[in-house]
Amino acid sequence: MTTFPGSPRLLKGALVGLDPFNPLASVIVFQYNPDTMTRRLEARAMGGEGGDKAEVYRLTGPPKETITLTVEIDAADQLERGDPQAGTMGIYPALSALEMMLYPKSATVIANAALAQAGNIEIIPPEAPMTLFVWGPQRVLPVRLSSFSITEEAYDPGLNPIRAKVELSLQVLSYADFKQSDPGYHIFLAHQVVKEVMASTQVKTSTESLGGSLRIS
Repeated sequence: MTTFPGSPRLLKGALVGLDPFNPLASVIVFQYNPDTMTRRLEARAMGGEGGDKAEVYRLTGPPKETITLTVEIDAADQLERGDPQAGTMGIYPALSALEMMLYPKSATVIANAALAQAGNIEIIPPEAPMTLFVWGPQRVLPVRLSSFSITEEAYDPGLNPIRAKVELSLQVLSYADFKQSDPGYHIFLAHQVVKEVMASTQVKTSTESLGGSLRIS
C-alpha cells in the first residue's frame, strides 16, 4: 500500500491517550487515513414531543455526537523494509496498543485485589486516561472509545496478524460531560469555538446563493 511518490503528504489521524505513566503506548497514529467517517449528532433539547412547547428551541447543551470509522492496519510496508518487529510480531503490538485503551492497568487490578483481600470495603474502579481523537488541526476532540471490532485478515507463520481492519465507535465527550476544572471541558469548548468560526466563513457564500435563488424565482 505504498503511496504514489508525487502525492501530497497527508496529516495522519490519531487516537491519543493522555497517560503520563505510559505515554508512548497510548498514541495510536492511523497508518492509513480511512476514506470515510460517519458522524451522528443528536440534539440536547428541552422542548419537542412530551416537553414544554414554549421551550421547543431551547438547547440544554451541545449535541451528543458519535463517530464511526474503519481503520486499516497492514504490516506489508514494514515487512518489505525488513522491520524486525513486524517480522517477529506483525501488527500485534499496534492492535494491543488500541485494545489497552479499554483495559484497566494490570497493576491497578492487582492492587485492588490485594485491598479486597485485606478487607477494604470501598474500592474505587480504575479510571482510563482521557482519550483525544485527532483529525487535523481543526478537530481535536475528547472521546470515549465505546467499542470496536477487529477483523484479522492475514497471518505470518507464527499466527501473528499482519493485516486487519478495525471498526471504531467513538462517543464525543463535550463540556456537558466534564467538570469545568477538567481539561476535557476546555478542549471541547475550544473545538466549538473553531467550529463557530468555520461556520461564520460560510455566511457570505450562503447569503449570496440565497439571494441568487430568490432573484431567479
